[in-house]
Amino acid sequence: MVIRAPVPPFTPETAIRKVRAAEDAWNGQDPAQVALAYTEDSRWRNRDTFIQGRAEIVRFLTDKWRREGAYRLIKELWAFEDNRIAVRFVYEWQDATGLWWRSFGNENWEFGAAGLMAVRHASINDVSIQEEERLFRWEGPVRPVDHPGLTELGL
Repeated sequence: MVIRAPVPPFTPETAIRKVRAAEDAWNGQDPAQVALAYTEDSRWRNRDTFIQGRAEIVRFLTDKWRREGAYRLIKELWAFEDNRIAVRFVYEWQDATGLWWRSFGNENWEFGAAGLMAVRHASINDVSIQEEERLFRWEGPVRPVDHPGLTELGL
């Protein structure tokens, strides 16, 4: 059995570590690598799309990051208990026509005993922004430790 630390039950510190690990992985935009954080039969709802299993997760993320260029994501712990974590997040991206977007969302996560996510529910709203309104500007795939989070940015 593969263990993906930290594992439930979560503490404030381990829940924050889990959220940051997910943020870093998604910012890396490697669908196959991201899918390894989920159980083989993980169930998702992402907006109006329902997904089950790692193969579907990989397909979904491949298509997502093909459409959403210059993708930058920040996640923040909202609440946790036992084997569940609630997260709020914002990401910025550019579409194929050159328009910029800021997407606001909430996720509910449920983990198995080995620390793999078994269930993910995501609700997301998109807002068009101008390039000069972008707030997520960093080099490389991972948000630097000293880059402000959502609360500090007023989001």
